[in-house]
Formats: sequence, structure tokens, C-alpha cells
Amino acid sequence: MSLVVPAVLPASKREFEETLALFANIPSVSRVQIDSVDDTFATPASWPYLPSTKSDLVLGAPYPELEAMVQKGEMLPHLDHIVYEVDLMCLDALAAASLWLALGATRLTFHAESATDLPRLLSSARIRYGTGGGFASDLVSFGLAINVASDLALLEPCLGEIEYVQCMGIARIGRQGQPFDERVFEKVRILHSRHPDIAIQVDGGVSLKNAKKFLTLGVSNLIVGSGILRAADPAAALAEFEALQTPYGV
Repeated sequence: MSLVVPAVLPASKREFEETLALFANIPSVSRVQIDSVDDTFATPASWPYLPSTKSDLVLGAPYPELEAMVQKGEMLPHLDHIVYEVDLMCLDALAAASLWLALGATRLTFHAESATDLPRLLSSARIRYGTGGGFASDLVSFGLAINVASDLALLEPCLGEIEYVQCMGIARIGRQGQPFDERVFEKVRILHSRHPDIAIQVDGGVSLKNAKKFLTLGVSNLIVGSGILRAADPAAALAEFEALQTPYGV
């Protein structure tokens, strides 16, 4: 499995499709992260959330564009060689998850700070979308993201329910290109020392400058968005990261 997981934070469906097409044309890409931002838990809204529908979201309304895609039988592109994970930076994560799974995503990243009862959220996810919902245990994976300022103790009751932890490397999540927050190094170090068997990925602020240190600390995967998409040659930029290969790859 590749070390680098490219990330897309789309402002429109067109940008979403164009970015996925770009990633699909890079042979080394085998996994892509889709950032889903609701303009409430994190800002600003990404596609398919729109600011004009924020009042509807508070009422629990589903994503109309994703629902339309599901009803038409559409699937995420290039499922034959790309695994999709969705970073659910939203308060309606369980409802959103069902639509992304229907479109072909198989990895769901919930944010630890998005729920008042985190163990209950994960239990519900397992019942609805895990083996309890008829999904094969090796098909749908669950992970938890944690903000750089949050206490790792928040994760402790839930580690038996997840396959990976995503440590955020920026203070303000939901935007690509944000300043890197060095506090994440210590968070990763402590997490890996306490739980060496759990996969750790880092999202936000990842660069060639800090990537090697993350690998020495036990990070499994690097989530990279702007470091690839804002490069003059995205494929070459990704190749530079891949050249840092690590024995911790998952």
C-alpha cells in the first residue's frame, strides 16, 4: 500500500470529479481521502455541503446531491484501483456515512470532537455499517481523527472499535494549506508508544520537511492535499513523498 494518501477538499462537484481524475492518472495512487466539511463542525463548507443549506443540515436533512447520485446508481470513479476514505468533518457523520458507502467508499474517519458520546457513535456505526449491517469486516474500516489540541484520553475508550487514528497536524481543520502545528509530533509519539499496533496517519500540514520525522515516530500514512495539488507537477510531488517509503505502511 502507498505511503501517501492524496486528499481532495472540493468546492464543487466539477472540482471533485476533476481532482479524482487527476489522482486516477497517477499510477502510484491507490487510496484517496475525500474531505467532507459541513460549515458547522468545521468551516468553510465543502461540496456537497453548501452554506445555503446549512439550516437544513441543522434539521438533519441529507445531502441532496449525494442522494441524487445514489438514486441514479452512480459510484465513485476508478473503484477498480482506488480505495476511498471519507474524512467526516461534520456533525451528521452517521447520516453522511451511509451515502458515501453507497457510492463505494470503504473507509470512514469520524472526528472525536464531533460527538458528545463517542463510544455510542462508533457502536452505532458498527451496527449500521459494519458487520452488524451486513458489511464484510474486511470491507468497511473505521478510524478516528483527533485535533492537535485535544487530549488523547478522548480516544482510549474507543480504540478497540477502530482500525486507525488520524492525528490532525493543523490547528484549524477543514482548510488545505494551513500552517503546520508542531504539537502533533508529540501527540503521535505518545500515541505510538502507548499503542504500537494501531495504524496512525497524519493529516494537515504534511510536507517533505516534516515527513521523515513522522515516519521515525511510527506514522503509517501521510495525508497530503495542497502539497500535491498546488505543485507545478502533482505526480512528481507525490513521487517525492513516496520516495520516503516506510516499514510502517498499511
